[in-house]
Formats: sequence, C-alpha cells, structure tokens
Amino acid sequence: MRSSIIKRTSRWLGASALALMVGIGGVSTAYVITGQAANAQVQNAAQIVVPDAAAPHAGFADLVEAVKPAVVSILVEAEESAQNVQRGGGPNGQFDFNFPDLPDGHPFKDFFNQFGQQGNGGGGAAPAPRHYMAAGSGFVISGDGYIVTNNHVVEDATKVTVVFDDGTEKVATIVGTDKRTDLAVLKIDGTDLPFVSFEDTPSRIGDWVVAVGNPFGLGGTVTVGVISGSGRNIGGSNYGDFLQIDAAVNTGNSGGPAFNTKGQVVGVNTAIYSPNGGNVGIAFAIPASTVKTIVQQLIDSGSVTRGYLGVSIQDVTRDIADGVGLTAAKGAIVREPAADGPAGAAGVKSGDIITAVDGDQIDDALDLSRTIAGKAPESTVELTIWRDGAETKLSVKLQTLNEAAADAADQNQEKPVPPAPLPSKSSVGLTLVPNGDGNGGLLIQDVDPESPAAQKGFAVGDAILEVNNTPVTTLDEFEAAIDAVKAKGLNTALIKASRDGEARFVGLPLSK
Repeated sequence: MRSSIIKRTSRWLGASALALMVGIGGVSTAYVITGQAANAQVQNAAQIVVPDAAAPHAGFADLVEAVKPAVVSILVEAEESAQNVQRGGGPNGQFDFNFPDLPDGHPFKDFFNQFGQQGNGGGGAAPAPRHYMAAGSGFVISGDGYIVTNNHVVEDATKVTVVFDDGTEKVATIVGTDKRTDLAVLKIDGTDLPFVSFEDTPSRIGDWVVAVGNPFGLGGTVTVGVISGSGRNIGGSNYGDFLQIDAAVNTGNSGGPAFNTKGQVVGVNTAIYSPNGGNVGIAFAIPASTVKTIVQQLIDSGSVTRGYLGVSIQDVTRDIADGVGLTAAKGAIVREPAADGPAGAAGVKSGDIITAVDGDQIDDALDLSRTIAGKAPESTVELTIWRDGAETKLSVKLQTLNEAAADAADQNQEKPVPPAPLPSKSSVGLTLVPNGDGNGGLLIQDVDPESPAAQKGFAVGDAILEVNNTPVTTLDEFEAAIDAVKAKGLNTALIKASRDGEARFVGLPLSK
C-alpha cells in the first residue's frame, strides 16, 4: 500500500477536504493527445512590473507587494452529486477527525468541517445532491478581467465569486475549462485591472519561486521555495510536464500562481504529494508554456480542440533497445495503432519505435505525448521510425480527437475454448502452449524462477504474441524466432506479450 497520495489543492467546505489524484504508475499511456499551439495575448494596461528581487539581501517583499493585487481568491458555490455524498471516510483517501463542539457561526467551524464526513453513513435511501462551497486561488492575466485557475476549483460551479486582495468581490463567468490539463479561464467585468504576465524565458531547476494563494481560506498567503524538478508525470496527465516546487502549497492554493523573481508566472499550482494531506515540500505546478497555450484556446473559443495521432505507446527500455538494435534507449514504441486512426492509416505498425517528430528527438512516451500536444489538429507531422533495424519516415495527418471514441474499450466476445494441448518448455525458461482463446500467440503455463524471463516479470497467464515483430503461435515458431535473433548477433529478443488484454513490449536477454 502506498504511504503517500497525490492530492489536488482546492479547499472544500462541508465536503471532502481534498480531491484525490490517483497516480497510474508504470509507463503505460493511452492514445496520444495534442493541443494546438498559440501565444497567449494580454493587454498592456496596468501590467505589473516588479523590482529585481534577485539582488543580494533584497528579500521578496517588493515582489509580493507588486503582484498581490493581481492574485485572487475564488469562492465557489456548487452542487455535489449524490454519488459523492455517499462516500465514506477512513482509509480510502478521506479523513476522519473528532471535531470540536463549536457553535454555528464560530470562525473555525468551517475550517474543521472541511474534513468532516457528510455522507449517508449506510443504509436507507440514497441522499439527494448537496450544495456546498469551495475555495481556491487564481490570478488576473489581462486588464479587462480574464482570470486563470484550475478546472477542479470551478468544476460543477453554480456561482463563482472572485475576491481581490483589497476585499473587492466580483461575480465571474466561466469562459472555458479543460479537464485534461486541469485549467480554467474566468471573466469578470473591469478595465485597467492589475494583471501579471507569463515568464518569457523557461525557468530552470534551482530557480526561486514565490507562491501566492488562498490556503485554508487564508487569502494572500505567500510562501517561497525553488523549482525542485521538471517534467514530472502525475495523475496520468496526457501532458505530464509538471514543475515540482518546494514552496509550501496547501488546500486552497489550487489555481494560484508561482512567480519567478521578475514577478512573472512560471506555473499554476495544482497538486501536492503528501502522506497526510498537508504540505511536505513536494508540490506540482502546470508550467507556463502549457498554460499559455490552453488559456489562449479557452479565451478564443471556450474549449480546447486536440489532434489525434492514434497510437498506444510505452517507453523504450535498455532491453528493448538492445532487442531491436538501437544504440540508445530513447523513443516511444508503438504497442498498437488505433483502429481507423491516422497513424495506422499512414502505415505505422505495432513494434515501430518513434524516435523523432518533425526532426525533434523523442526521449520517451511522455515526450511524444508532449510533442504531439504542441501540434495543431489537421496538421501533418513527419514521424521518424525505427523498424526492422533501419530508420524510415512517415507523414501522418492528425485528426481531431473524438474523446468518446478514444475512451471506448473494445469488448472481447467470449469464444469456445478447445482442449488445451500439452505444454512444452522453451529455451528461455518459459513453458508455453498455443493460446486457445482465439487471440493467437502462446500462453505461458510456467516460468523458471531462475530464468531471465522471471526477472523481467513474465508470469503464468501472459500471452507471447511476437518475437522481434514476428508472430508466433507454436513452440517451433517461437524457437525459430529466438534463433533468428541470435543469428543477427543480438543478445536481447523483443517480446510482445499480452496481460489482461493489454499488450506490452519487453526486452528478454538471451544466453550467449
């Protein structure tokens, strides 16, 4: 059991305190998603300029004084579904505290109630949807009142109120939201409002960051730290390019900005990694480069249109690289092209390794997702592919993502299973038998615990589909494919295996 959890950082009053973000683990990815690149535009009126906070002993007071007028608290009235109302407390990500006996109207009652169990508790009719309030953070990006925050702060909102540092309140409208990047844009009426801009030069690991937000309803709170890492992948995000910062971020900081020493926004604070729901020095922010692209699309059209490449992919490990003759363990290997997807129509095959897009090197599956995310729907990209020991190039015209189609899973129909043949032990420590479920390949019935196959995670019930992109359905075909690998002078075989209906590639070392 994991001792730590990743949590979104919005504040929920009278409901669960934190919205859980589930880490998917591993390197599995779904269909590649893209986002159209665009440069965010903001007005010049009232743009905030700060003094040089990097000067020795300058501190951050001048910077904070300059940017705080553009940082807002966001109060949300929303309706929680009956399904969420029924959630219980305890070990599944909810907290169970003993509450002080406070009278109604006490200033700390809401603070403690945010951790309360408001569920049905068991039995009886299902509860009706419940109205509740939430709080988060945001920041103004234009003089006429566009505001950036997190999608999960305003999700299901019936009313959104923006509160400025001087106490001014304005009712906001939701211009657009994007669940995949967890971003939202709001709009309030106003002219010549103080606003901040995004960084013009990408920040580096070790640079100072100043987080300003509304933790636990304590608006205008300032914390300071550094960028601890970049390119972090959390919560199965299709973009996965999160900054890690150690400035204290807590419940209610969601949607708030992280500034550099120039007072420019380097990221939008979104999630924390924590064993107890509180700050432990590991927080995650959506980088400014992603925010600018998504925000501009939301302002222009109220939604984000994404392109669709149509492949399921995984990282290229050292063993996989050895198995296909690549000198470097870089790129993304294609598990399967999607049915009727643009990649398959262009000739992309299972087992292809995408090493570059439009000449830009691809390091891993996440890098491919991010690179494609910067391409416009209906645009044509050139893929550099490693196939059968040689490099080739394919042009693919991206389609527009149909989210329902992308999320739909193929339903396997039950098929009659013929009598199982006698198993045979292979030369690599796997006892194999022809797969009787009609899906082809060889079924593993036993694994030698001392074999490299066991070390690589092969297990009883896995199906071996291909060896170095050659389909195998009998033990003789399997052994012939292994011999062919050795004849090429390679010490690793690229095995395509399936477990629970999901195919993966594994590099299997061979005895010399």
